[in-house]
Amino acid sequence: MTAEAWKRLAAEHAIELIEPGMRLGLGTGSTARALVDLLGQRVKDGLDVLCVPTSEATRLQAAALGIPLTTLDETPMLDLTLDGADELDLELRLIKGGGGALLREKIVATASERMVVMADISKKVEVLGAFPLPIEVVRFGYTATRNMIEMLAADAGCTGKITLRIGRDGQPYMTDSGNYIYDCAFGRIEEPDALDEALKLIPGVVENGMFLGIADAAIIAGPNGVEVIEQDFDLVTDVV
Repeated sequence: MTAEAWKRLAAEHAIELIEPGMRLGLGTGSTARALVDLLGQRVKDGLDVLCVPTSEATRLQAAALGIPLTTLDETPMLDLTLDGADELDLELRLIKGGGGALLREKIVATASERMVVMADISKKVEVLGAFPLPIEVVRFGYTATRNMIEMLAADAGCTGKITLRIGRDGQPYMTDSGNYIYDCAFGRIEEPDALDEALKLIPGVVENGMFLGIADAAIIAGPNGVEVIEQDFDLVTDVV
């Protein structure tokens, strides 16, 4: 099977967590797209849910499939968020934001009673950081903010190239909230909590892509089947 097939397999397992009447957060990215496609069919078959998308891309996909949508202003408490990840470790710490939606993804996830991550096996790592850490920043003074990121990240033991994300139009990539993103190739992030706290000290940083203590479980599909990592860190493998 390919990575895309594993993503769909993870999404197929995740959708079984959805119960009628649930208020759901819908993630962003390739695995989340597979989940939304499956959910669209369930809704067509009569499943009653109400969903908050984490990006404009997800909103457009869900709306086209007839999935009922709301906002966090209208529905501020959710039952479950299903989302992907760019990296996750065995303690369910994540790096997200490759799709540019890290701020809204974190807001939606923390407004949910549970967050479950879907991923293919390539996303599971022992130590976070092989995937560059996205950091969302306000546009005003973004170069000064970059310098502060570099300095405080170094104090937290993280160094590496910090690159302003560029969009397909050759201009700085802009998030749905109108901000820029720096992608930080720090390599191994040995102390994620220390880096997270350091980044929170920078006024121009809106949010960073480390999701620490947020995910409750992860569904990881690979050649040996589907692994489910729960928050208590017990590992259960379901071979399919």
